[in-house]
Amino acid sequence: MTLGVALDASGHTHQIDASVRLAAEAAAAGLRSAWFGQTFGADSPQLAAIVGREVPGLQVGTSAIPVFGRHPLLVSSQAQTAQAATHGRYHLGLALGTKLLTEGGFGIPFERPVARLREFLTALRALTETGGADFHGELLTATTPIPARVPGAEAGVPLLVAAMGPQALRVSGELADGVLPYLAGPRALAEHIVPAVTAAAEAAGRPAPRIVALVHGVVTDDVDAVRAKITEKLAFYEQFPSYARVIGLSGGRRAADVAVIGDERTVAEEVRRYHDAGATEVVFAGTESADDADRRHTWQLLGELAGGPVTSG
Repeated sequence: MTLGVALDASGHTHQIDASVRLAAEAAAAGLRSAWFGQTFGADSPQLAAIVGREVPGLQVGTSAIPVFGRHPLLVSSQAQTAQAATHGRYHLGLALGTKLLTEGGFGIPFERPVARLREFLTALRALTETGGADFHGELLTATTPIPARVPGAEAGVPLLVAAMGPQALRVSGELADGVLPYLAGPRALAEHIVPAVTAAAEAAGRPAPRIVALVHGVVTDDVDAVRAKITEKLAFYEQFPSYARVIGLSGGRRAADVAVIGDERTVAEEVRRYHDAGATEVVFAGTESADDADRRHTWQLLGELAGGPVTSG
């Protein structure tokens, strides 16, 4: 079972140093990967590249870069650089984004997101696999009058999408290597997400997709206090239809209803439920919602379930 952690060190005095320190701690605990969200703050591919260089053996990833406000040529450069810096341990996650942040932050109309995702993935795969592109779509153009290959990244970059809706899952199955569902419980995975993306991959003649489930969870004895914090933190996502839908498909009403909070046995059983539902990898997010003791306890359990400390290579 492959287990990882999403790291958010934005509240620390020095985010980069703290990210390296926490990633090293995660690897020592036995976690296999560290993932970094993309906000308007730190650049996640750069952060992943730095952490990957400093913590040998740990897989690193971005979860996830919205396709609005970016261009495949620039994202390819970022991803290939991170891949070369980590000697093949970088994984790129993309997302549709939201109307609120796209229009409010970039001033770009949030229109035809699935069509944009399809064009973005088509151009990006050519760039990361061959170092060149000659793509002319309705929404994007990506051509390379000069080479766009980063030496050391010739093996390509795994492309994943934070997809949960039917159309986005179809595009991801056809063009990406897997998906990064967030706030999707085992029921939503087993009944909706895994079947849809797997069928699309099979129809396109692609390998079975990776299902990297991002799960908000903590091992703690103070369940009520931690759940209250997580309920407040995750309420932000409830305003977006895509998240509200997948929470409902998971059997929840609030985002915190799909969080995994409890003692070791409870959390271990939930991790296995995700695995049984089709997750190829489980990544715990939000472990900073509790205190350091609970975070370390959570990482220790996940490391044990993963099979022990990471070795360099």
